[in-house]
Amino acid sequence: MAYDMLTILGPTASGKTSLAAHLARRLGAEIISADSRQIYRGMDIGTGKDLSDYVVDGVSIPYHLIDIADPGYKYNLFEYQRDFLSAYQDIKGRGVFPILCGGTGLYIESVLKAYKMMPVPQNEELRQSLEGKSLEELTAILSTYKTLHNTTDVDTAKRAIRAIEICEYYRSHPQDFVDFPDINCLVVGVDIARDLRREKISKRLRARLDEGMVDEVRRILDSGVSAEDMIYYGLEYKYLTNYVIGNLTYEQMVSELEIAIHQFAKRQMTWFRGMERRGFTIHWVDACLPMDEKVEVICNLLQA
Repeated sequence: MAYDMLTILGPTASGKTSLAAHLARRLGAEIISADSRQIYRGMDIGTGKDLSDYVVDGVSIPYHLIDIADPGYKYNLFEYQRDFLSAYQDIKGRGVFPILCGGTGLYIESVLKAYKMMPVPQNEELRQSLEGKSLEELTAILSTYKTLHNTTDVDTAKRAIRAIEICEYYRSHPQDFVDFPDINCLVVGVDIARDLRREKISKRLRARLDEGMVDEVRRILDSGVSAEDMIYYGLEYKYLTNYVIGNLTYEQMVSELEIAIHQFAKRQMTWFRGMERRGFTIHWVDACLPMDEKVEVICNLLQA
């Protein structure tokens, strides 16, 4: 291999997980997830884990950083870097090739660019000063910081406040960081046409509702996780929780959630295009190509 690792990225509903699994089968590789919500146990349908995608030709593909935290916990970027590094070193130490796969651009960029991170404590005074501000106001404040922030996932006021809290801490607490390795990585993006992406998102949302996504949210809430914590996770969990607790009708929930997922996919693509402007070379592969052709194209790139 000419590379230390392969990264497969793309927007939601682009088929990146299935592609990564087929590549892993071909290469004898293992997959490291780069999804900020699939790390939570029991949050399966809403996060689109689709664990059946990790079975190719009857063979289960090993995966990492899925189902590693309980619902209600607020996992962060510092922890992701730590856990990624542990998984990466374990895989490489066994002489196996790793594939990083996901749609959380900040997670991917943080490990490929070796961003130097540190744990950020809560700042109650800052939180109180921001309390009551709208998401639009908080987003405007967030835009004033130069520190990298994950605007892809900032879709609730609580998440925006946490992002501001992190940015403020980094600005006022310069210190030494733990070295993070430089990884020679081939980055491949799954290129899916906007109209097809929208069609797949809408179809997949209805399939997941039929599969019991509402019951999944009810089960998590019944286990003791607060509605506020569920709403924090955004997207499916934000809208389904608001439906379950009576803030939205079913029709409102479906309509607003569908719009939110389309907007989320657009923000993901904006992030990936931003990665290219920040110096990444992303080799885009047509999502509509047959799986065997996509795998062959990427294997040829790995050997180049």
